[in-house]
Amino acid sequence: MSPKFMPNRLQGFLSLYKLCLDRCRRLLEYVALAVLNIHHDLDSSIPPAAITLPSSPMTAFDIVVVGAGGGPDETNLSAFVFPLIPRAHTLIYPSRYLVKSHSSCWEDGVLALEAGSGQGALGRILETSPRLFLSEEGDPLLPGRTLSAADVYSAIRCFLITHAHLDHINSLVVSAGSLTGPRKRIYAVKETLQDLASIFNDRIWPNLASWEEKDEDYKLLYSPLTPDMSFTPIFPDISVQTFPLNHGSNDHGPYESSAFFIRHDLTGTEFLFFGDVEPDSISSTPRSIHVWRAAAPKIPETLRAIFIECSYPSGRPDSQLYGHLTPEYLLEELIVLATEVRKIRPASHSAELHTKHTRKRQRRIPTASDIRNALDGLTVYLTHVKDAPTGKTPMREIILEQVRSLVEAKGLGCTVLAAAQGMHISV
Repeated sequence: MSPKFMPNRLQGFLSLYKLCLDRCRRLLEYVALAVLNIHHDLDSSIPPAAITLPSSPMTAFDIVVVGAGGGPDETNLSAFVFPLIPRAHTLIYPSRYLVKSHSSCWEDGVLALEAGSGQGALGRILETSPRLFLSEEGDPLLPGRTLSAADVYSAIRCFLITHAHLDHINSLVVSAGSLTGPRKRIYAVKETLQDLASIFNDRIWPNLASWEEKDEDYKLLYSPLTPDMSFTPIFPDISVQTFPLNHGSNDHGPYESSAFFIRHDLTGTEFLFFGDVEPDSISSTPRSIHVWRAAAPKIPETLRAIFIECSYPSGRPDSQLYGHLTPEYLLEELIVLATEVRKIRPASHSAELHTKHTRKRQRRIPTASDIRNALDGLTVYLTHVKDAPTGKTPMREIILEQVRSLVEAKGLGCTVLAAAQGMHISV
């Protein structure tokens, strides 16, 4: 019988049957996500090149980089986005990074991780790669429709901000008055939100944000995060664990940034995202060590990707770092992480036996040879590179090569890639 002539009740049963099949398919996808993998997909029409790894269906987050730089190019500042209704994957975009689950629609809502570059950068990316946000075939609402920068930007449901320097909040402030849709939450530690409130003060910028849930007339809602070792739900099936970081000091004293463990609650998959950070080795109060100790037990089973800044190339004086990393200091941090991993998971059974023959309760300190391949299965993405105004080779490529050479010489085992504007990453 043709569907055109089906009784209404039969058509209803058919629709229900299709809906049940779809729900079963999504459930099977969640089960498959128990086996974790990472693949990277960079649209070939986007100029910055990156390594493309084999595609895999076992994915929790999909990530697109809206901006990955740390200046001076204001069109390529930190911003990621990803979907907020995780089903099979979740998409993320850096310095603004947007995040969305693979099987959900962009219209379902996305999370903006940082807010440096925004709608203008999205528009430029889509001019070069118009199918980047193509709705999936079979979407009953928007089959095959390409989305505009305004469509994607209006789908943002909340912002997750590491600190309130302008290259991390620029688009959030400038675009606040034109935001559409439901009220947006801004998640950050209280000090960062207070810094934002000093901008939304009706003098520097109109006051478009409020601390009160009941103030529905305000487009933005401040939602403080507490660095207390717990995970805080920020959207259905997505939670965040917050750690304070050092980001240099100024006339007012030390300045703090944040690191976030972002977890897909249904699968347990996590990735780690650093805001701007200075080396622990030159900090008066080391803080990154606490992040590494929390990360070590998760590598590589549940934590397989780390986004961390490397703003300057090798050779920059400590006095001119301003709370940032160079390749040598990033290597130091990764060695600390590798050492923490080996404390939990020795390199070999023989190393574990050796430990048993040492003095009772004495913990063996891993050596340089012990940490070889300690970070196998982990991918490290370099962010926040500050482009030099001159030179034919992009600074991102120079720093990437420097970091790779140092990491390979130590044999740490991790893959090192540079986040680039327009890149699509799956975790």
